Amino acid sequence: MVAAGLAYAAATLIALLLPAPAKGWAVLAVSFGGCAGLVVLARVLDRPTWSAALGVLIPISIFQLVPDWFLADALGTLRFPDTGGIRIGGVIPLAMCGMWALPLFLVVLVARDSIARGALAGFVIFLATELAAPTAALWEPAGDVTKVAGVALYVLPAEAVLGAATVLAVRATRDRPLGERLLAAAAVSTLSTGALALCWFFIDHAALTLSA
Repeated sequence: MVAAGLAYAAATLIALLLPAPAKGWAVLAVSFGGCAGLVVLARVLDRPTWSAALGVLIPISIFQLVPDWFLADALGTLRFPDTGGIRIGGVIPLAMCGMWALPLFLVVLVARDSIARGALAGFVIFLATELAAPTAALWEPAGDVTKVAGVALYVLPAEAVLGAATVLAVRATRDRPLGERLLAAAAVSTLSTGALALCWFFIDHAALTLSA
Protein backbone atom coordinates (compact mmCIF):
# COMPACT_ATOMS: atom_id res chain seq x y z
CA MET A 1 0.00 0.00 0.00
CA VAL A 2 2.84 2.38 0.85
CA ALA A 3 4.58 1.61 -2.46
CA ALA A 4 1.35 2.26 -4.37
CA GLY A 5 0.90 5.56 -2.57
CA LEU A 6 4.45 6.67 -3.30
CA ALA A 7 4.10 5.70 -6.97
CA TYR A 8 0.87 7.67 -7.25
CA ALA A 9 2.43 10.68 -5.48
CA ALA A 10 5.40 10.57 -7.88
CA ALA A 11 3.11 10.37 -10.93
CA THR A 12 1.06 13.29 -9.61
CA LEU A 13 4.17 15.40 -9.00
CA ILE A 14 5.46 14.71 -12.51
CA ALA A 15 2.06 15.63 -13.99
CA LEU A 16 1.96 18.92 -12.07
CA LEU A 17 5.47 19.88 -13.19
CA LEU A 18 4.75 19.44 -16.90
CA PRO A 19 4.11 22.51 -19.06
CA ALA A 20 0.73 23.10 -20.69
CA PRO A 21 -0.93 21.48 -22.58
CA ALA A 22 0.81 18.26 -21.52
CA LYS A 23 0.06 19.10 -17.90
CA GLY A 24 -3.70 19.06 -18.39
CA TRP A 25 -3.63 15.69 -20.13
CA ALA A 26 -1.31 14.23 -17.49
CA VAL A 27 -3.52 15.50 -14.65
CA LEU A 28 -6.52 13.93 -16.39
CA ALA A 29 -4.70 10.59 -16.61
CA VAL A 30 -3.57 10.77 -12.97
CA SER A 31 -7.07 11.74 -11.83
CA PHE A 32 -8.86 8.88 -13.56
CA GLY A 33 -5.96 6.52 -12.90
CA GLY A 34 -6.22 7.29 -9.20
CA CYS A 35 -9.87 6.17 -9.17
CA ALA A 36 -9.00 2.95 -10.97
CA GLY A 37 -6.01 2.43 -8.68
CA LEU A 38 -8.16 2.72 -5.55
CA VAL A 39 -10.53 0.06 -6.88
CA VAL A 40 -7.66 -2.28 -7.76
CA LEU A 41 -5.94 -1.67 -4.42
CA ALA A 42 -9.11 -2.49 -2.50
CA ARG A 43 -9.40 -5.80 -4.36
CA VAL A 44 -5.71 -6.71 -4.10
CA LEU A 45 -5.73 -6.05 -0.34
CA ASP A 46 -9.08 -7.86 -0.03
CA ARG A 47 -10.86 -4.93 1.59
CA PRO A 48 -14.55 -5.40 0.70
CA THR A 49 -15.51 -2.42 2.86
CA TRP A 50 -13.23 -0.21 0.78
CA SER A 51 -14.71 -1.57 -2.45
CA ALA A 52 -18.22 -0.94 -1.16
CA ALA A 53 -17.33 2.62 -0.13
CA LEU A 54 -15.74 3.34 -3.52
CA GLY A 55 -18.98 2.25 -5.15
CA VAL A 56 -20.46 5.40 -3.63
CA LEU A 57 -17.41 7.67 -3.59
CA ILE A 58 -16.54 7.45 -7.28
CA PRO A 59 -20.08 8.47 -8.33
CA ILE A 60 -19.91 11.35 -5.81
CA SER A 61 -16.60 12.42 -7.34
CA ILE A 62 -18.19 12.47 -10.80
CA PHE A 63 -21.25 14.41 -9.60
CA GLN A 64 -18.98 16.94 -7.85
CA LEU A 65 -18.45 18.40 -11.29
CA VAL A 66 -21.78 20.17 -10.72
CA PRO A 67 -20.85 22.39 -7.74
CA ASP A 68 -17.44 23.13 -9.28
CA TRP A 69 -19.11 24.18 -12.53
CA PHE A 70 -21.67 26.25 -10.62
CA LEU A 71 -18.96 28.15 -8.77
CA ALA A 72 -16.87 28.74 -11.89
CA ASP A 73 -19.60 29.54 -14.41
CA ALA A 74 -22.51 30.95 -12.36
CA LEU A 75 -21.07 32.56 -9.23
CA GLY A 76 -17.70 33.36 -10.79
CA THR A 77 -15.89 32.60 -7.53
CA LEU A 78 -13.66 29.81 -8.84
CA ARG A 79 -11.23 29.69 -11.75
CA PHE A 80 -9.54 26.72 -13.38
CA PRO A 81 -6.38 27.73 -15.30
CA ASP A 82 -6.31 26.23 -18.79
CA THR A 83 -3.38 23.83 -18.64
CA GLY A 84 -4.59 21.59 -21.47
CA GLY A 85 -6.73 18.47 -21.60
CA ILE A 86 -10.50 18.24 -21.99
CA ARG A 87 -12.58 21.07 -20.57
CA ILE A 88 -16.35 20.96 -20.14
CA GLY A 89 -18.17 24.04 -21.36
CA GLY A 90 -14.78 25.67 -21.81
CA VAL A 91 -14.79 26.24 -18.03
CA ILE A 92 -13.92 23.18 -15.97
CA PRO A 93 -11.39 20.39 -16.59
CA LEU A 94 -12.83 16.91 -17.03
CA ALA A 95 -10.11 15.79 -14.60
CA MET A 96 -12.20 17.22 -11.75
CA CYS A 97 -14.61 14.28 -12.15
CA GLY A 98 -11.98 11.98 -10.68
CA MET A 99 -10.13 14.38 -8.43
CA TRP A 100 -12.57 14.18 -5.51
CA ALA A 101 -12.37 10.40 -5.05
CA LEU A 102 -9.08 10.17 -3.14
CA PRO A 103 -9.73 12.96 -0.59
CA LEU A 104 -13.26 11.67 0.01
CA PHE A 105 -11.85 8.16 0.46
CA LEU A 106 -9.50 9.55 3.12
CA VAL A 107 -12.42 11.32 4.79
CA VAL A 108 -14.37 8.05 5.00
CA LEU A 109 -11.36 6.14 6.33
CA VAL A 110 -10.75 8.71 9.06
CA ALA A 111 -14.44 9.09 9.93
CA ARG A 112 -15.16 5.37 10.46
CA ASP A 113 -18.90 5.98 9.97
CA SER A 114 -18.98 8.99 12.32
CA ILE A 115 -20.71 11.96 10.72
CA ALA A 116 -19.02 14.38 13.13
CA ARG A 117 -15.57 12.98 12.32
CA GLY A 118 -16.50 13.16 8.64
CA ALA A 119 -17.22 16.87 8.95
CA LEU A 120 -13.93 17.50 10.76
CA ALA A 121 -11.94 15.35 8.32
CA GLY A 122 -13.60 17.09 5.38
CA PHE A 123 -12.66 20.48 6.77
CA VAL A 124 -9.01 19.54 7.40
CA ILE A 125 -8.37 17.51 4.24
CA PHE A 126 -10.03 19.98 1.90
CA LEU A 127 -8.31 22.90 3.61
CA ALA A 128 -5.03 21.23 2.67
CA THR A 129 -6.13 20.81 -0.95
CA GLU A 130 -7.38 24.42 -1.15
CA LEU A 131 -4.02 25.66 0.13
CA ALA A 132 -2.08 23.57 -2.40
CA ALA A 133 -4.27 23.98 -5.50
CA PRO A 134 -3.30 27.56 -6.52
CA THR A 135 0.42 26.72 -6.27
CA ALA A 136 -0.15 23.66 -8.45
CA ALA A 137 -2.23 25.79 -10.89
CA LEU A 138 -5.20 23.43 -10.59
CA TRP A 139 -7.77 25.95 -9.39
CA GLU A 140 -7.91 29.22 -7.46
CA PRO A 141 -10.46 31.59 -5.91
CA ALA A 142 -11.84 34.26 -8.19
CA GLY A 143 -13.96 37.36 -7.81
CA ASP A 144 -14.51 39.42 -4.69
CA VAL A 145 -14.50 36.74 -1.98
CA THR A 146 -13.03 36.75 1.50
CA LYS A 147 -9.72 34.87 1.53
CA VAL A 148 -7.49 33.61 4.32
CA ALA A 149 -3.99 32.44 3.29
CA GLY A 150 -5.23 32.44 -0.30
CA VAL A 151 -8.20 30.17 0.48
CA ALA A 152 -11.76 31.36 -0.11
CA LEU A 153 -13.31 31.30 3.36
CA TYR A 154 -16.83 30.37 2.23
CA VAL A 155 -15.76 26.96 0.88
CA LEU A 156 -14.49 25.63 4.22
CA PRO A 157 -17.78 25.15 6.11
CA ALA A 158 -19.34 23.84 2.91
CA GLU A 159 -16.58 21.24 2.57
CA ALA A 160 -17.17 20.17 6.18
CA VAL A 161 -20.80 19.61 5.16
CA LEU A 162 -19.56 17.61 2.16
CA GLY A 163 -17.45 15.41 4.42
CA ALA A 164 -20.39 14.69 6.75
CA ALA A 165 -22.80 14.06 3.87
CA THR A 166 -20.35 11.72 2.16
CA VAL A 167 -19.94 9.62 5.30
CA LEU A 168 -23.72 9.43 5.68
CA ALA A 169 -24.18 8.45 2.02
CA VAL A 170 -21.54 5.74 2.23
CA ARG A 171 -22.95 4.41 5.49
CA ALA A 172 -26.49 4.28 4.11
CA THR A 173 -25.95 2.95 0.57
CA ARG A 174 -22.59 1.16 0.26
CA ASP A 175 -24.34 -2.23 0.19
CA ARG A 176 -27.34 -1.07 -1.81
CA PRO A 177 -28.01 -1.47 -5.57
CA LEU A 178 -26.30 0.80 -8.08
CA GLY A 179 -29.38 2.97 -8.61
CA GLU A 180 -29.57 3.85 -4.92
CA ARG A 181 -25.85 4.61 -4.77
CA LEU A 182 -26.18 6.94 -7.76
CA LEU A 183 -29.14 8.72 -6.16
CA ALA A 184 -27.15 9.13 -2.94
CA ALA A 185 -24.20 10.52 -4.89
CA ALA A 186 -26.45 12.98 -6.71
CA ALA A 187 -27.98 14.03 -3.37
CA VAL A 188 -24.53 14.68 -1.87
CA SER A 189 -23.57 16.81 -4.88
CA THR A 190 -26.84 18.75 -4.68
CA LEU A 191 -26.32 19.37 -0.96
CA SER A 192 -22.73 20.44 -1.63
CA THR A 193 -23.87 22.93 -4.28
CA GLY A 194 -26.47 24.38 -1.93
CA ALA A 195 -24.04 24.57 0.98
CA LEU A 196 -21.48 26.42 -1.14
CA ALA A 197 -24.11 28.87 -2.39
CA LEU A 198 -25.43 29.55 1.13
CA CYS A 199 -21.95 29.91 2.63
CA TRP A 200 -20.97 32.35 -0.12
CA PHE A 201 -24.20 34.29 0.44
CA PHE A 202 -23.75 34.66 4.20
CA ILE A 203 -19.96 35.09 4.30
CA ASP A 204 -19.45 37.30 1.26
CA HIS A 205 -22.65 38.63 -0.29
CA ALA A 206 -24.73 39.34 2.83
CA ALA A 207 -21.74 40.73 4.71
CA LEU A 208 -21.05 43.17 1.86
CA THR A 209 -24.70 44.19 1.75
CA LEU A 210 -24.83 44.86 5.50
CA SER A 211 -21.61 46.89 5.43
CA ALA A 212 -22.72 49.04 2.47
